[in-house]
Amino acid sequence: MNHVPQFKPGLKAHTTLQVRAAASIALAIVASSVTRPLANASHPMMEGMWSDPPATAIGMLCRFICTDASIDRLNALLDDPANDARPFVALQDEAQRAAVEHYLRPRLTPIALNTYPVDPADDPGFLRCEPWGFARQIFAPHDLEIRQRGNRLELRYAEWDARRTVYMDGRALPANVTPTRLGYSVGHWDNDALVIETIGIATNIAALIPGSLFRHSDRLQAVERYTKASDGTLWLTTTLTDSVTLREPLVLKHVWKWAPTVKIYRYTDCKPATDFKRGVKP
Repeated sequence: MNHVPQFKPGLKAHTTLQVRAAASIALAIVASSVTRPLANASHPMMEGMWSDPPATAIGMLCRFICTDASIDRLNALLDDPANDARPFVALQDEAQRAAVEHYLRPRLTPIALNTYPVDPADDPGFLRCEPWGFARQIFAPHDLEIRQRGNRLELRYAEWDARRTVYMDGRALPANVTPTRLGYSVGHWDNDALVIETIGIATNIAALIPGSLFRHSDRLQAVERYTKASDGTLWLTTTLTDSVTLREPLVLKHVWKWAPTVKIYRYTDCKPATDFKRGVKP
């Protein structure tokens, strides 16, 4: 452990130059032991509040979950003059559905397909106001607050007022961890990207797109990459793997815009469903 030099009584008085030199050494030692901040000269600023996506075509598509496949499909639809009179919502829905059929659904194993799509009436969040699990929470629309607390990050989401801890002290993922709703996360910097690895995620529900749900197992693992685009938006690219429910890794995206004045308040918006029919989307 490093110790700051101490001046002991009874020693001869130091000259001003000597005192300044000792003080400089002490400050340097203290600085070297301080946890590296989330943003410094070599990393982009991510600490603070992020909220709803920018009012652009891609921003609206990725306000919850999108993929490269849905982005490419939407761009193709927008570039086609035959779609000029079609409402944007219809184009967005077509892009998302195409991504489900050609990219997302083919990656589900027979075990996942047996219960796909999950009926909203079987979704604990809809039925009993139970908070979302990891695979939906990290893509939650609306607000995300990122704060550094010593050698860890705290991520707080407006949806369900959920909170995560990400350890940034260089520790490895544990060999054994009891699964929980939001899992166990460690993070590090990869150049300008904040990378978070998560394991120990309890069995729950994941979303391909809004309203298209599947059940994942407790073998789900995730690698999140947070990057800032040139327009100042914050992009999340997450790679999900699950040896039980996914044939191949699933890569999903989300985007936020900078919102320094936004505040997160206690989540009280959910009311348990009382009037619904099975097979009917809420």
